[in-house]
Amino acid sequence: MTRKYFGTDGIRGTVGQAPITPDFVLRLAHAVGRVLKRTESRPTVLIGKDTRISGYMLESALESGFNSAGVDVVLLGPLPTPGVAYLTRAQRASLGVVISASHNPFADNGIKFFSAQGTKLPDAWEIDVEAVLEEAPVWVDSPSLGKTRRLEDAAGRYIEFCKSTFANDLTLKGMKIVVDAAHGAAYHIAPKVFHELGAEVIAIGCAPDGLNINHEVGATHPQALVAAVKANQADFGVALDGDADRLQLVDADGRLYNGDELLYLMADDRLGRDEHVPGVVGTLMTNLAVEVALKARGVQFVRAKVGDRYVLEELEKHKWILGGEGSGHLLALDKHTTGDGLISALQVLQALQRSGQTMAQLLAKVTLFPQTLINVRLKPGQDWKASPGLARETLAVEVELGETGRVLIRASGTEPLVRVMVEARDAAQAKACAQRIADTLAA
Repeated sequence: MTRKYFGTDGIRGTVGQAPITPDFVLRLAHAVGRVLKRTESRPTVLIGKDTRISGYMLESALESGFNSAGVDVVLLGPLPTPGVAYLTRAQRASLGVVISASHNPFADNGIKFFSAQGTKLPDAWEIDVEAVLEEAPVWVDSPSLGKTRRLEDAAGRYIEFCKSTFANDLTLKGMKIVVDAAHGAAYHIAPKVFHELGAEVIAIGCAPDGLNINHEVGATHPQALVAAVKANQADFGVALDGDADRLQLVDADGRLYNGDELLYLMADDRLGRDEHVPGVVGTLMTNLAVEVALKARGVQFVRAKVGDRYVLEELEKHKWILGGEGSGHLLALDKHTTGDGLISALQVLQALQRSGQTMAQLLAKVTLFPQTLINVRLKPGQDWKASPGLARETLAVEVELGETGRVLIRASGTEPLVRVMVEARDAAQAKACAQRIADTLAA
């Protein structure tokens, strides 16, 4: 079955337009509550949110929907997505709920869910919820209604959890770090984590007003971080996105490192400590240089579909620990059950401290292959997969590139677009090959 409301990371859209309306969100919570009650007589859910102004409205709708189904609610207030995942597990709750549209602008919002184990839920669970959404609501009677309370020290508990993932014998003393929380969910958390581990912290993007989340700051706008690192002569810069599950890092020279490079660095650190790293999971978009470098170290590399939930599925299938995306969603399953920008940053910083080298030195052998990405808008009814011209040109390019590059063609999940990506050691070759393929689609 295809899903009507759920996308790759929960339900997301523009506030005030279906499905991100209070009436739908109330019905959604009610449906989720009914699904939970199939296996539990009195479920408890945790609700956290980022700093969007619409979070207040959607939080109230979720609370009412859950209570109406006989589900108790614990409100966490503003908290990073991975913080909700952690507390769901730590509090032995039935479900964790996050109100966030991650890196999107403030006018968008969304709802995503975590299992009692702090992991993303499978497609089958989402399909089940959508089926119940189509049914008439079943309001419980007054004695059976759910209750709501607030967990006052949610932020403090999560701060201590983040710090616990950093090696006890190491400190950040002597480091000056710029921390950019994107005016998002980690605004009151990220600076404290680094400060309490000993760093001198310069905070930017930590003054949310409900309307400025991700606006010209954060992981999706790292120029602000680069400028702040240079202006303050800092050692590092750490940028998170609106819900703090993705990461960008900048070194003292103002060089920006993406998730592919940081994933390799995390694996390299473990190999350097003689830990067994049987394999690493990336995505279809992960730079080929990372795969080549890992295989040279004897580490298997598997590509998942784009989306951190699919990276997690592959990790669980292979019983591996490390995975991630170029966007900065990184997973270290021996530290947390989900991608966590703060914990990933701490993993990288402790790797640098142990090695005594800079990021540039550690990544000297991983020169990213140039990538060209071209979006081709489809004509109405165009069946691009059946195009013989596309198949011929794609094969010709793959033969030309051999093992020094690759081709990826995939449909957009939200627009009538086909994305053509070509990766090669030579930037001009990547661009020319991508254009040849795109031209056959546009013809």
